[in-house]
Amino acid sequence: MDAKAWAQTTRELVDVATGRAPADVVIRGGKWVCVQTSEILEGTDIALKGERIAFVGSDASHTVDPQTRVIEADGRYLVPGLLDGHMHVESSMLTITEFVRAVLPRGTTGIFVDPHEIANVFGLRGVKLMVDEAKVQPIHVWVQAPSCVPSAPGFETPGAEIGPDGIAEALSWPGIIGLGEMMDFPAVINSGEDAHTKMAETRAAGKVIGGHYPALDLDRDFHGYVAGGPEDDHEGTRLEDAVARARQGMKVMMRLGSAWHDVAAQLPAVTKLGLDPRHFILVTDDSHAGTLIHDGHMDRVVRFAIQQGLDPMVAIQMATLNTAEHFGVARDMGQIAPGRYADILLVSDMDKLVIDMVLARGKIAAQDAELLIEIPPYDYPDDVKTSVRLARPLTAEDFAVASEGEDKVTANVIGVIENQAPTKHLKLELASVDGRVPVDLTKDVAKVALVERHHKSGKVQVGFVHGFGLNVPCAMASTVAHDSHHMLVVGTDDASMALAANELQKVGGGQIVVREGKVTALVNLPIAGLMSDEPAQTVAEKMEHLLEAFRDCGCMLNNANMTLSLLALVVIPDLRISDKGLVDVKEFEIIPFLESN
Repeated sequence: MDAKAWAQTTRELVDVATGRAPADVVIRGGKWVCVQTSEILEGTDIALKGERIAFVGSDASHTVDPQTRVIEADGRYLVPGLLDGHMHVESSMLTITEFVRAVLPRGTTGIFVDPHEIANVFGLRGVKLMVDEAKVQPIHVWVQAPSCVPSAPGFETPGAEIGPDGIAEALSWPGIIGLGEMMDFPAVINSGEDAHTKMAETRAAGKVIGGHYPALDLDRDFHGYVAGGPEDDHEGTRLEDAVARARQGMKVMMRLGSAWHDVAAQLPAVTKLGLDPRHFILVTDDSHAGTLIHDGHMDRVVRFAIQQGLDPMVAIQMATLNTAEHFGVARDMGQIAPGRYADILLVSDMDKLVIDMVLARGKIAAQDAELLIEIPPYDYPDDVKTSVRLARPLTAEDFAVASEGEDKVTANVIGVIENQAPTKHLKLELASVDGRVPVDLTKDVAKVALVERHHKSGKVQVGFVHGFGLNVPCAMASTVAHDSHHMLVVGTDDASMALAANELQKVGGGQIVVREGKVTALVNLPIAGLMSDEPAQTVAEKMEHLLEAFRDCGCMLNNANMTLSLLALVVIPDLRISDKGLVDVKEFEIIPFLESN
């Protein structure tokens, strides 16, 4: 908003606050959850003018005339709208519009989006598509410029690249709030020119530099990373991670997504050690449509934190004011106070965060978890729905692993960890049969393959993975494959793996399960191979069917599809697969799938 428009807005707010003009809406008789002072003030009225708050006090009757809409709070809590400080819309498999439809009734009125998934497919054009869609939403959608496309240069080949000049350009766009998570932590630690130039451009623009430090080492490398400039981090999984980040001046982002559950381990930094909670932020990072529809979004995270023993006021601060202050937007959101957007929740039970009504930008947007406002569908161009390009149809032979005639081989195996993003680097002895190394279900070892899908190179890298629990001839495939977003296939049967890959190419991307030669579940994701063009409820239903199909194959992991999607994430230790081969993320080197005995 330019100065002239803002001056007109403030004059209108003052006129309402002083009683010279009527409010559009008055919320009467609530308990003000004043996150800025950690108080709960009973008998509070709030007067709204347009999209913003004009008055908060014990009596707003001077702002009421016959045309004013009065909402009786009846003693319910008046809570600021919830903010998600770090998340990827693409991980929901929804467009921004469908994401907003899913989370607005749950009390989310602002999200800070890092679109590095679509950026790895379409580069700056993909980011601009998200920025344009964000502009027309009824809630606040801030976009970060993706810092690492590719996430680790030299270790993967994405569909596009964004260099320092691209970052500088994106930072000039309205709606860009800062730099997305700086995932190439080795480049920061080793003083890489491009990484530091991107962070310097962000600092010069007065915007926030997002962090991503997944290593367990909290010694010199960690200190070097913090010295480089990242201002927050969501990759902590332990109590000591939270403490170290807070002490070094970072904002500790504690995530509870569909499959990454890191709040409980880090929250004792506040509840037990007594660290200042104003430096902690609750986020989701990655939540798929099923979680959003059935379990919630930021309301789920806040409730979970309260269940872990966190004071409700503090939990709400971690999802409102702390987030707004970190991104420099507290003058507009994150608290109930004059001049801020009228993003207000009427909550009947604060301990359980029961949200009865949601106001977004001054409008009653949802009541009793039902959306009340119209959000028009958003159309993506047709050409972004043809991004899965294979060089040729794949066959079972593409997924065979050859050995050099030994009876046994030592394999470097990716070991998944349930509900966490890191993996283990396992060394397992596998049998060799007729010059091929098959899976070993007695050891819970399946194959994992990465199929290059951006440049028609024809590359298929095949290795081994432990921990999926598969026990029948089957395959699971996904074009959601962080962060390069090639195609990932996990399976016990080479023919099924080929069928899964070919079917995903036919439908333009998505996630699929093949069992005993038949497709048993499919979620179509035609937009960049990452997002659906269907409603959130439909995607959630397909997702539940997909997870059930995983379970029918013996996989009992929580949200196994998200675990699958991270097997190519070459910026989180220990071991990952890329189109370049098998990546040891601790040492940042390509290692063989099989070692010579």
